[in-house]
Amino acid sequence: MNLGKATALITGANRGIGRHLAAQLVTRGAKVYATARRPESINIYGVEVLPLDVTDPDAVTDAAEKADDVNLLVNNAGIGGAALLGDIDDVRAAMDVNFWGTLSMVRAFAPVLARNGGGAVLNIASSASWFVLPGGSAQGPSKAAVWSMSDELRRELAGQRTLVTSVHLGAAGTATTKGSHVPGTAPADVAHAALDGIEADAFEVVVDEFTVMANRGRARTPWSLRHRPWRRGAVRQ
Repeated sequence: MNLGKATALITGANRGIGRHLAAQLVTRGAKVYATARRPESINIYGVEVLPLDVTDPDAVTDAAEKADDVNLLVNNAGIGGAALLGDIDDVRAAMDVNFWGTLSMVRAFAPVLARNGGGAVLNIASSASWFVLPGGSAQGPSKAAVWSMSDELRRELAGQRTLVTSVHLGAAGTATTKGSHVPGTAPADVAHAALDGIEADAFEVVVDEFTVMANRGRARTPWSLRHRPWRRGAVRQ
């Protein structure tokens, strides 16, 4: 995809990876709609600001009507969530934003993308799609759902020539990953890698070495990843 001719809409563009995605797209020559629940918190030169809560169906519909020239949808908005055995409402909130919010955006913008030639969808997932460290909480299941959803959307949207790309990374110095023990990557570097992936028509973008390791290990069992492998005939100590 030629980003110099793109018109992009980015969710959660007021900070972290989303802010860098918006700023870098402007630098690459794209027209950019930058959105957030609090639009007044967006201060990026050269963007058009729109209010958007991805969990509000009316707000999603309104965004799709206002940004009807979009050919690149960037689903960046996300939250970490609480422990799975903690407050169930917090767990639901993670799924509502990370999975249902992303799906709602794709459903609303798929016809827009089709009218504008197909374009692309960029979903910010995580290394937690494949491998969750202790304390990963509801982010792991919700980001695994984003990855699986991206694979299915790629098949469903192929007929309208829409590229679907998922981006996977470890910690990135954002509010979502605060306190993580995973080696961090600068949000600007994550944004750069994601946009390079879109320009290369990649299905998946694996940003850092930790996530490369998680990707290689996703065919292995959780036991083999965390403990010394047990073999038949061996004696456990």
